Amino acid sequence: MLIGVLAGAVAGYAYYYFVGCASGSCAITSNPVNSTAYGALVGALLFSSFEKETEPSNTQTQTQK
Repeated sequence: MLIGVLAGAVAGYAYYYFVGCASGSCAITSNPVNSTAYGALVGALLFSSFEKETEPSNTQTQTQK
């Protein structure tokens, strides 16, 4: 998830830098802090959706005879 946060933050800042909002009326893209934070959040959510869920190690499976 940390990689997702970092990648999202970089992407959010890059979006602000290259696209941005010239008028200043955009809530997210007019401020680099908001754009970076939003990108980090989206990156964390996106990358965490790819994580494997692990089963608890104390579960026992029963075999049929």
